[in-house]
Order: sequence, then structure tokens, then C-alpha cells
Amino acid sequence: MADRAQTTTKKHKQFVSEPMGDKPVTELGGIGPKYGERLQEAGFEKAFNVLGQFLVLNKDKELFIDWLMATTSANNKCANDCYNCLRDWSDAFM
Repeated sequence: MADRAQTTTKKHKQFVSEPMGDKPVTELGGIGPKYGERLQEAGFEKAFNVLGQFLVLNKDKELFIDWLMATTSANNKCANDCYNCLRDWSDAFM
């Protein structure tokens, strides 16, 4: 856990510190404007839409990362950052 805390970004820490509400997908760790636009084009406009997919995939890291990379052409680091962000958020709020 300590290693993960040292590698999280300010964006990640901000996201997992509060309820999700209607935050756009670009508020998720690992999701910048380019990947955010691709998610929106695929019908995932809000962070809670991506959380829904995360839950549909049973919080499975490999399945979620594969889905995100296929949907957005995200690189492995960004996909992992997004997974970690949603995992940490769901651990804190669900």
C-alpha cells in the first residue's frame, strides 16, 4: 500500500478523496483529453459511466485494462492508472 501511495498522482488523490458525482471522464487518473474524447465517442461521458464498466467487468484488472486499451488505444500505464483510480475510489466509497 505504501508503494502505491508514493506513485499516485495529484489527480488520482483528488479523485479518490471525494464522491464521484457528475465528474467528466477526464477527471479519472490516466485519462487526459485524447482518451477522454475517445471514451465520450464510445458513450462514456462521465466518470460514473466508466465506473459502471469497471463494475460490469467485476473489478477485474486484466479485463478492465484490456477494455480501456481497446476502447481508447490508451497505453498500459494510463490504463493501469485509470484502473487503480477506480479501484481506490470503489474501496473508499462502496
